[in-house]
Amino acid sequence: MHLSSASSSSVAQPSVRAAASSPLSAAVPAPASGVRDWTCPFCPLLCDDITTIVHADGALDAPDVECPRLTQALTWFSAPGTSQPAIDDQDTDLESALLRAADILKGASRPLFGGLATDVAGARALYPLAAGCGAILDHLHGDAMAASTAALQDRGAFFTTLSEVRSRADLLIIFDCQPSLRYPRFYERVLGGTDHSRELIFVGCEVDPAADSVENTSTHSILKDGDPYDILAIWSAITEGRTVASIGGNNTIAHALADLAARVSAARYAVVVYEPAALPGPHSALLIEAVNRIVKAVNRTTRAGALALGGDDGAMSVNQAVTWLSGLPLRTRVSMPTRLADQPALDHDSHRYRTQRLLAAHEADALLWVASFQPEPLPTGLADNVPAIVLGHSAMRSMLGTRTAPTVFIPVATPGVDSSGHLFRVDGSVVAPLSAARASALPTVAAIAERLTGLLDSRSPP
Repeated sequence: MHLSSASSSSVAQPSVRAAASSPLSAAVPAPASGVRDWTCPFCPLLCDDITTIVHADGALDAPDVECPRLTQALTWFSAPGTSQPAIDDQDTDLESALLRAADILKGASRPLFGGLATDVAGARALYPLAAGCGAILDHLHGDAMAASTAALQDRGAFFTTLSEVRSRADLLIIFDCQPSLRYPRFYERVLGGTDHSRELIFVGCEVDPAADSVENTSTHSILKDGDPYDILAIWSAITEGRTVASIGGNNTIAHALADLAARVSAARYAVVVYEPAALPGPHSALLIEAVNRIVKAVNRTTRAGALALGGDDGAMSVNQAVTWLSGLPLRTRVSMPTRLADQPALDHDSHRYRTQRLLAAHEADALLWVASFQPEPLPTGLADNVPAIVLGHSAMRSMLGTRTAPTVFIPVATPGVDSSGHLFRVDGSVVAPLSAARASALPTVAAIAERLTGLLDSRSPP
């Protein structure tokens, strides 16, 4: 893993392309081949030290890496999936599917672009499509993203990078989570192979068992059953100079946190690690804001940073791309050029434009669902009479079933497996290039979005 702060500006070409990896590829089966230093697209750590085996039938394997998350993800690529589009569960050709999808978007007055599990190029191509039909943009992991965005907007933050954690941090405070449960190689990739000692303190949770395998590291837990809101409130008060005696209440918690604050003050570089998606809701933004407030207070006298573990399924990449293109983060509606004079061109509201709320209130009259990394079922709140367009992993077709409303399915390439691409790493400091592990005839999300944008521009209202 290259833990540098410089982003890459070019897309690496696939090292190996396996023949017959798609039903649309007329090629002679080839023996299994290896792709060295492949970047895994299934986790925002973007581990780039992996050798994948591409079998003759296009199936993928990574036998040299112990990562349950990667192993599970590759089961969806055990063999080439269908490349056949469908309209209302009936096979069709790509052109017919695109025309039907364009008609759905053309006839919608308030479409929702949900899921959005894609890479940077996919996000960039979906944005003008959204502008062409007045769509709302929200991600599969929109709740966690919205909480982090709200905390950043309200109070700001001191973020750190993986390279800083690896090279400088001597104290890591892991708050209310066990990173290896969702990011199995976190400790190995961020801390492994270094020779300076570190202390890992788990606050509000048990010690993550995977942390004990890291060399030159001591681990322990404090307040494992404590309420996270109480912990952060008291820790913040102590960091701001309050004494244990003045805080009152539970002195056991206050004394433990006073000791923690002293350790932070004595550290060369302290890092608070947390997972927005693992924090208790519905007010997790308040917890993130409290973490940010503590880290900022510490920086008055020493160095500290926060590391949020999230951005799965392209969430970080899509949010960055949409923010760059529009000036606003996800959960934004992009109005059509033909909007009324009193309508804003852009409207951001993290609550009103939440996927589940929109569907429950029947405020979206069409859904474009994007799930290119692995099959993601349509959201549970989607009414059967709402038209749907699915740009997804080929295995998604069997999940759609029979719906009353028009339903278009177009299988798309998975970035890093079937096509090249780019993703932002978990810390937001690096854009990593992805190389296709195998040959595929599947179109990318970007290619389909561009085609649909062209059709919207050229077709008259239905």
